[in-house]
Amino acid sequence: MARESRAKATELLTIRQVLEELGGVSRRTFYRWRELRLAPACIRLPNGELRVRRDVLNEWLEERAEGAAP
Repeated sequence: MARESRAKATELLTIRQVLEELGGVSRRTFYRWRELRLAPACIRLPNGELRVRRDVLNEWLEERAEGAAP
């Protein structure tokens, strides 16, 4: 069970999956956030594709929650 939750936390999401999780943010907006260093940290695979670890995305979202402590 712990192994499954650890695997889920380190799951690599495609940019399409991240955009869906963000409620349909456009690809253009996401890449603009990357240019401005506002997007969650990405991993560039050898084939050039980007992935975002689920735990990184979750942490990034928590940091942006309204009322979050600075």
